[in-house]
Amino acid sequence: MSKVFQWAIIISLGGFLFGFDTAVISGAEQSIQQVWGLSDLMHGFSIAVALYGTLVGAIFGGFPSDRMGRRKTLFWIAILFLASAVGSALAPEVYSFITFRFIGGIAVGASSVTAPIYISEISQAKNRGKLVASFQLNLVLGILMAYVSNYIISLLNLESAWRWMLGVEALPALAFALLVRKLPRSPRWVLAKLGAEEEAVETLKSINEENYREELEAIKESLNEDKEKTSLKERFFSMKFSFLILLAFLFAFFNQLSGINSVIYFAPRIFADAGLGSESSMLSTVGIGIVNLVFTMLGMYLIDRSGRKKLMYIGSIGYIISLFFIGRAFDTGNTGGSIVPVLSFLFIASHAIGQGAVIWVFISEIFPNRIRAYGMSLGSSTHWVFAALITNFFPYFTKSVGPSVIFYFFCGMMVLQLLFVIFLMPETKGKSLEGLSKILLRK
Repeated sequence: MSKVFQWAIIISLGGFLFGFDTAVISGAEQSIQQVWGLSDLMHGFSIAVALYGTLVGAIFGGFPSDRMGRRKTLFWIAILFLASAVGSALAPEVYSFITFRFIGGIAVGASSVTAPIYISEISQAKNRGKLVASFQLNLVLGILMAYVSNYIISLLNLESAWRWMLGVEALPALAFALLVRKLPRSPRWVLAKLGAEEEAVETLKSINEENYREELEAIKESLNEDKEKTSLKERFFSMKFSFLILLAFLFAFFNQLSGINSVIYFAPRIFADAGLGSESSMLSTVGIGIVNLVFTMLGMYLIDRSGRKKLMYIGSIGYIISLFFIGRAFDTGNTGGSIVPVLSFLFIASHAIGQGAVIWVFISEIFPNRIRAYGMSLGSSTHWVFAALITNFFPYFTKSVGPSVIFYFFCGMMVLQLLFVIFLMPETKGKSLEGLSKILLRK
């Protein structure tokens, strides 16, 4: 096993913790509401607060990564995950619980920024995409393992089982903190910030012994290039890029208006509302995790073969069918048997092969080099804002208007997404980034 592959596996543990932290709350959220007697709005906030933390981490996570370096930032991210897991599990009341969940959210957001950057900076060009994609794969694996862990703990009939569900995350967080210290510092960072050429050479030689000198000179040449003097407003917030901004905003907007986080966070509650017992509900969430993993892998395999737009067609149509019939099942009261779990599996499969596989690839492709970081920030921020809002208010609206109305609403949003894919979304497969810029900026 090559050193680079070993390093990428270690870094991808950040993605595993990202997914685990996101999904583990699904097994504990109903108990938390009962233990502390929370109103639906307060309960929704206590669950969504991690997503508000994620937004903060995503917006500001680049600063420590730039100042302290990628490796040191990843270490402190691991410490935040560890503190959040232990603190949430031991929280004596809701306000300390909210605080520690917010801390975990910051770790999630910061890891989504720092880990992919680090992987890309220690990878060769020929395998960079595969290695960066390992972060997304580990994220989905983390979701699955959170569901499996919740199900196993629910079978043990432990007192305050929800605390064990949240606390078990401390184990992979501790492993991540210990393993990250074995990583080298990013050669690009040490050159840019410290001028430590000898250290950079040693790491580059481990990555690519044949061509490390050429890569070193290319990095140094890039660092010596003059930076643009124009302001952020002149470079990004101008009519020239308005179409690209619209594409990024709508893509991220529709990602969350599908209701994906509502299903990820509240799957046991949805299944309980459909008439399943608590054990069956927990087991069904494991099925969601497995389907998510399998179809994420399929989407990663197809994205450069079938194209982004075709995957979005498949995903959008699958969304519409599954969401409509989930709403219909609740509307008619015909939720018996396995109909709602099966339709939920179809929904998750549609997301994994469509939006889940495409969103970050697409947004990173459509912006020109000089403003790509701002475009990614816009897409990420939009994604997490709506993720937090929908998660916050889902329990309230489910109770006040009923689950059927909510799922019909999500279905309607996916009809609009399908129209977006048909009439606005460009196909980016097989085109160079520079070629895409020329094509899209003419629109």
